[in-house]
Amino acid sequence: MSGLEKALFNLKFTAKQLNRQAAKAGKDETAEKNKLKKAIQQNHTDIAKIYAQNAIRKQNEKLNLLRLASRIDAVSSRVQTAVTMRQVTGSMANVVRGMDSAMKAMDLEKISNVMDKFETQFEDLDVATGYYENATSQATAVGTPQDDVDRLMNQVADEAGVELQTEMRNAETPVKVAGPTEVEEEGLGERLRALRN
Repeated sequence: MSGLEKALFNLKFTAKQLNRQAAKAGKDETAEKNKLKKAIQQNHTDIAKIYAQNAIRKQNEKLNLLRLASRIDAVSSRVQTAVTMRQVTGSMANVVRGMDSAMKAMDLEKISNVMDKFETQFEDLDVATGYYENATSQATAVGTPQDDVDRLMNQVADEAGVELQTEMRNAETPVKVAGPTEVEEEGLGERLRALRN
């Protein structure tokens, strides 16, 4: 097994592992959303915020893993092409050995130079992929934007049929909330009728 074939095997194996980890992160995200729904139904807003942050973090982790797996799969395809090209070149060299006229027309040194250059480019690509993987693993989503947390909590509350209390927003920034406008009241009335049906 040549170096390229080993690299190809390792790339495919790594991509498979990343896809498994992404699927696990997706399951964890769903579990966190279920915990969030339960916490909202029990009126535990502080706990619900934690679960919402966890769900968003897991969602970001899943997306990062899928992006990385996709890039590694692209590199794997390029390596597969290189392996195939090497095999074809080897076969061609075997056929051409017995044919003097064909050997004169075929510049093996040029082919060898092209293949060496390709291997160098692949190594550079492998280093870049390793750097990206390292950077992605270090850039975990520690803080999640408050808007995303609030949006997810509202979405889960709507699915659960529970209204979030306005205390949740007032706890962070005490701002006087004006009464809803006519358009907002009409929209809320329609939502209430839809929920009852």
